[in-house]
Amino acid sequence: QVQLVESGGGLVQAGGSLRLSCAASGSIVSINAMAWYRQAPGKQRELVAQITSLGSTNYADSAKGRFTISREYAKNTVDLQMNSLQPEDTAVYYCNVNTKPRIGVRWDYWGPGTQVTVSS
Repeated sequence: QVQLVESGGGLVQAGGSLRLSCAASGSIVSINAMAWYRQAPGKQRELVAQITSLGSTNYADSAKGRFTISREYAKNTVDLQMNSLQPEDTAVYYCNVNTKPRIGVRWDYWGPGTQVTVSS
């Protein structure tokens, strides 16, 4: 059974950096993409960064130029390097793994989330 665990969250001052890591346990097959989402209080969950099985990346406009997503295939991990953090980045960050194990079937796995707080 697949489980995802995030780490690396914490408190940082504006302009600082954090590196989030997501470690997957169990067998994961047919990965379509891995991603980081975040949800701030009172706001809808949003996609921050995504990396596909082919290595292409996509970023939210607010993350472009500041955040970098990467995947280490051998370890089944996905990291998010966050630089120049702003108070608006404060949120719970969730790791997501999207799989397509068979035609017409799509499964999403989620971690429990890690808190990122950016002070002014």
